[in-house]
Amino acid sequence: MTAQAQQLAGPLSAAVASLCANLQPQVSPATAAGFREVLRRLSAPLQVAVAGRIKSGKSTLVNALIGRRVAPTDVGECTRLVTRFQYGTVDRVEVVFTDGRKQVLPFDPAGMIPADLGVDIARVSHVEAYLTNAVLRDLTVIDTPGLGSLDAASVARTEALLAGEQALDPVSRNAVAGAEAVLYVVTQGVRSDDQQALAAFTAATASREAGPVNAIAVLNKADTIAAETVDGADGDTWKAAVLLAQRQARTLKPRVADVLPVIGLVAESAETGGFTSADADALRKLALLDEATRDTMLMSADLFAAWECDVPAGVRARLLEKLDLYGIRCALQALDAEPSITAGALRRKLLDASGLEGVRGKLNAVFRSRADGIKAAAALASVTALAAASGDAAERQRVHNAIEVLLAKPEAHQLRLLEALTLVASGAVAMPPDLAEEVLRFGSSPDPAEQLGLRGRPTQELVAHALERAGWWRSFASFGATPAQSRVAHVVHRAYFLIWQQLRGRR
Repeated sequence: MTAQAQQLAGPLSAAVASLCANLQPQVSPATAAGFREVLRRLSAPLQVAVAGRIKSGKSTLVNALIGRRVAPTDVGECTRLVTRFQYGTVDRVEVVFTDGRKQVLPFDPAGMIPADLGVDIARVSHVEAYLTNAVLRDLTVIDTPGLGSLDAASVARTEALLAGEQALDPVSRNAVAGAEAVLYVVTQGVRSDDQQALAAFTAATASREAGPVNAIAVLNKADTIAAETVDGADGDTWKAAVLLAQRQARTLKPRVADVLPVIGLVAESAETGGFTSADADALRKLALLDEATRDTMLMSADLFAAWECDVPAGVRARLLEKLDLYGIRCALQALDAEPSITAGALRRKLLDASGLEGVRGKLNAVFRSRADGIKAAAALASVTALAAASGDAAERQRVHNAIEVLLAKPEAHQLRLLEALTLVASGAVAMPPDLAEEVLRFGSSPDPAEQLGLRGRPTQELVAHALERAGWWRSFASFGATPAQSRVAHVVHRAYFLIWQQLRGRR
């Protein structure tokens, strides 16, 4: 096995890498250059772009996910640039210029990327941040400027980087797009142009449509939701956020696998060391205040900052910056329940209240556990696009035949399934709503029970259902489907059959 193959995400990526290597001598120099870029991308970690509207809290969430407060969150030069956070053996920041030059910059005194870079930003392509954080070993996080920004240059830089390597021609750049998956950040109201922006943004992911395979959304700033405005919330802010996220999921699906609530500010403070023992001590003093005084102070941020009490106003202002009122309330409730709680345990309570672990769990389930398939599928889409762009019919057929041989192998079923999910999610293959929903369940979770829509049911029931649905989809593929539907149906039949085999082995 070559050194490059050892870095690949798994056997599917290795198979696609072998396909590219074998085809390179048989295609034009331009297509071969594109294949080399595909090979480079296959051996790199999965790249997830964090996208969303301006002021949606993307950079704060990026910091929380990385576990280090390194991305500037205040408006500045750097927030108008694309920044890629990737693993490195030495922490460093590189400014990459449009002409390919690079300039190394120091982190600022707080350990963050400087908000102002001290260079001509019009000449900057993007920023590369190399960090020793272990979370980045198998996941590169791309922080993007806010969609909907009036800064046309920011939009152009985002599109240019996500379109791929600058050395390739425009068609090839689009074919070997930069991000393989997207974490889309929304706030309380999903607007119609969020749908369009998500579609446009994820269309840059290797020319593949957004879907449950490569897109997750988060409802950020969940603590700002007025619980009384959400039916069924019973005055509980977090319950309101969960209900609203479910509603937004219905709006954004099938473009995304799920929508999860999160409080990025609390997550960032709890996960990056922003919440300190001094903060815990200040909260202990606030917890000792009488109930009426506390309730009054917690009515608004202005009252909390201005009210006369033993905790200095400056300390309270810092607590608001780190936790906002919701996080402060959560901390005080934890102190009421356990007055002797340690600062570390209080930090973990805040982390739990932020919803970050739910987001990480979904990232692991949808992206990390399928990184091999996602990367291999994106690479195949790039290979197909490169061959189509060549204008050579013989070359296009040669590439097509090689891909068909690869996909015919039993071990390539996951690639077939990802392709089927993408076709149904994008509407390229029309399915009745109930069947489309059934197909898309395979993209929402790696758990067989959830894929079957029978979470919590006994194994025996799951086995029987998987076998019944396998038979139904086989019949549908042969007798009731259009040719396009039949191709999807055969893949779904095999998916059910494999689940049946897996579950029978558990009994």
